[in-house]
Amino acid sequence: MIIKTLSATAGFRAGDGSFLKELLHPAKEPAAVGYSLAHAVVAAGRRTLPHRLEQAEVYYILEGRGRMSVGDETAEVGPGQAVYIPPQAVQSIEALGPSDLAFLCIVDPAWTAEGEEIL
Repeated sequence: MIIKTLSATAGFRAGDGSFLKELLHPAKEPAAVGYSLAHAVVAAGRRTLPHRLEQAEVYYILEGRGRMSVGDETAEVGPGQAVYIPPQAVQSIEALGPSDLAFLCIVDPAWTAEGEEIL
């Protein structure tokens, strides 16, 4: 069994500007999964840099409000919503309102630095 606690997991500033805590990655744990799972935070009033992944990605919004851009589409998102981001789609998200935006990132197949391009 693998159990990770968010508060006990070290974080880092990602290339897109968000603050990430990687919770599950099959290259780092003995997990028989093909995806990676991370917790991301975008500070209130901030936006991630436009970027794209070779892999498909899903954001699941936990807290705050955001404006999600995927390709030519833009929509407001909030807690309880999931956003599918196709492979190679240019994406960014902006934290709206007075609070930070927190969400889970599921990348399938698992995220790799080589598979991400900051634009």
